Order: sequence, then C-alpha cells, then structure tokens
Amino acid sequence: MTTHASTAGQGVGPLLRAWREQRRVSQLELALRADSSARHISFIETGRSRPSEEMVLRLAEHLDVPMRERNALLLAAGYAPRYPETPLDDPALGALREGIERLIGGYEPYPALVVDAVYDVVAANRGIMALVDGVDESLLEPPLNAMRLALHPRGLAPRIRNLRAWRGHLLEQMERQIALHRSEPLRALYEEVAAYPVPDADPAEEPSEPVPYFALPLRIEHEGRTLSFISSISTFNTPMDVTVAELAIETLLPADPATVKYLQSLLP
Repeated sequence: MTTHASTAGQGVGPLLRAWREQRRVSQLELALRADSSARHISFIETGRSRPSEEMVLRLAEHLDVPMRERNALLLAAGYAPRYPETPLDDPALGALREGIERLIGGYEPYPALVVDAVYDVVAANRGIMALVDGVDESLLEPPLNAMRLALHPRGLAPRIRNLRAWRGHLLEQMERQIALHRSEPLRALYEEVAAYPVPDADPAEEPSEPVPYFALPLRIEHEGRTLSFISSISTFNTPMDVTVAELAIETLLPADPATVKYLQSLLP
C-alpha cells in the first residue's frame, strides 16, 4: 500500500514534522513525551540533526505513526526497516490464518469477516456469504472489497434499509483511517464509494417506531426479512508485522431476537 510517507521522497525531518502537525502536537509537547528537547526536535525537523534509529522509533511511537509509515521514516533517515511485511499466504503466518478461520468460523451463524488496510476481504464466514448472496457477481470477484460491496448500487446498498445513516457511518470510518494512515489507495477508495449515487430517503424504509439500539444498527433486507446487526471491529494487540498490524476483524452481532432466530435457522 502506497502512502504519502513512502512516496514523498523527503528526508525524515519534513516527514516527522508533517506527522507532528497532523497530530496537532507542538515541538515542546513532543519533546517532553520523547524525553528530548524542543531544540533537538527542531533540528531534526529542519535537517540540522540526524536522529538515531531509536529516536525515530520513539518519535513515531509518541506520534502514533502506523507501522508501515514507521518503516518509511526509518528509510528516510537512512536506516533499514524495522518491521517485516509478510504476505498473508506465507507459511510463516500459517498459525495466524488458521486462528482467523477458526475465530470467524466459530462465530457462525453470525456474520464475520477480516479485511486489510484498504478493506479488501481476506477471510469471511458463511454468515457473510449468506448476506451477499445475489449481489452483482463482478463485486464478488477478487479482491472482494467490503466498502464497495456495502455501498455500490449493485451491491448491498439497495437492501440496506437505513442506507443513508449506514453510509455516513462507513464514510466517517474511512475518513478516520485516512487521517491516521495518510494512504493514497484508501483515499482513492473513499472518493470512489462516496461518489456512488444515494437514493432519497424513503420513510417507508424506516421502522414506524424507534428501536432502542445501543449503537447504530445495520438494518439489511434478506429474503423478505429485515435483519438488524451491530458492528464490532477488533485488531491485533502489539503486532510486529505490517500485514498483521493492518488486519481488522469485523463481527456483526444480532441486534434483536428475530435476527438471532432467523440466522440460526438459516445456518444451523
């Protein structure tokens, strides 16, 4: 995945300054966090001082720089990347793949999937495949993208009963990821799906009486029934590989008893 940091061709100083400004942290505040001085931070940002490898990593940690971009910072400073990027199909990640499959398989009959940094689906269980049954086949060709699948007019969008609200939630989620990662591919995806047509709100699509959900539900039609889900997203704690750091597991928790009963009958 290409990022600003890896394509800008700048030295480490301007890149660190860009991350600091994006995080809205002053030189003094960053210096205090990193046990340094504002003068030294200034010298690093202007190129008057070359930071040590340890200092680059320390500053990146306190600026919450994603792992991929930490490698880019190290390269810009003249050091080797610290974190590997292992393909998901590499034998070294066999235990991870097996664990993911077991996790989302054990979540059935409820839907669950795993996506990468640009929302390409790397694993999905039978619950997800049941929901997407019948969408345009072109959207199911690899790489299957979760955002396209949800918002494309030939995808799930016509079935989502609260499309405008759910679309807003997904776009806000992508905006937060773009702000964190500064990813050009993710921005391109955002611009694509944000441009998909959105039908005018139809009051008939909404429930006649408010339902006291504890979070915004995904309300989706499936074979004449309206199912309701609450989405939860999990990531791996303290990853040491770029690929693993960028994986996210999304589970759809049934939001009402009717959805539970239907899914249990659908996937016994």
